[in-house]
Amino acid sequence: MDDLIARVAQAAGIDEGLAQTAVKIILNFLNKEGPADQMSQLLDAVPGARNMIDGEEAGGGGGLLGGLMGGMGAMAALNELTSSGLDMSQIQGVTRELMSVSKEAIGEEAVDEIVNSIPGLSQVL
Repeated sequence: MDDLIARVAQAAGIDEGLAQTAVKIILNFLNKEGPADQMSQLLDAVPGARNMIDGEEAGGGGGLLGGLMGGMGAMAALNELTSSGLDMSQIQGVTRELMSVSKEAIGEEAVDEIVNSIPGLSQVL
């Protein structure tokens, strides 16, 4: 996990403490909103990722309600990231680097499934 945090910090131009906070927020968001199978793969493949999540069940709801909740979840995660001291360009840097690491770990197709399943996430990337 230390390598991931250092890599994210460098890519986003932030310190490692802030990078760790941001990665935790994003992983928790993805775990709540993303498809359970792909998120389980991701959390198992990225060293230390499973330890960073709050332990809630993976996978958000489907259909209209799931889409609405996903949108609110995204806003809550964005608010949490900005409240931690990140600006939008830093959030994008963290998110892009985390997605890059994720693609290396579980493959581009699985990460694309996660991203495409969460309304609005692709616009941040």
